[in-house]
Amino acid sequence: MRGMRYFELAIKIILFLLLLSFAAMNSDTVVLRYFLGTEWRAPLVLVLFAFFAAGLLLGLLIGVGRRWRQGRELAALRRVQQTTDKE
Repeated sequence: MRGMRYFELAIKIILFLLLLSFAAMNSDTVVLRYFLGTEWRAPLVLVLFAFFAAGLLLGLLIGVGRRWRQGRELAALRRVQQTTDKE
């Protein structure tokens, strides 16, 4: 078990170093232009992180909606099963 813990730590450190080097290599400023002449200047790595986080949040919200709908459906099926079991 101890060896697996060290292996996981090594993988996490390697992943962190890869992401850190990616951020260091992509620190150039980019400009995102919006409507009516508004624009946002930020480092490329920050823009990529913001869009990644937005996609992750959107995916989580969709997943929560599906889970909620399935929970309601499961509760309805359990009520039907309870009424048929009583008969």
